[in-house]
Amino acid sequence: MPLYEYVCAECGHRFEVLQRIGEGSKGVRCPQCDGERVERQLSTFAAGAGSGGGSARSSGASCGSGGFT
Repeated sequence: MPLYEYVCAECGHRFEVLQRIGEGSKGVRCPQCDGERVERQLSTFAAGAGSGGGSARSSGASCGSGGFT
């Protein structure tokens, strides 16, 4: 199940909810003010997926090639 981000329209609190794919915001309430007017947000981590050039992969170039005897 994916983790969705929500923001409360009543108090502005941002929170996350674990729910099934395709399930809407019906029944989701703000954990801070118990408000029902919540809005699903776009995930920030997914926005840059696939970019960056793989610098983390190239940093371990000597890993596994050993050189130890």
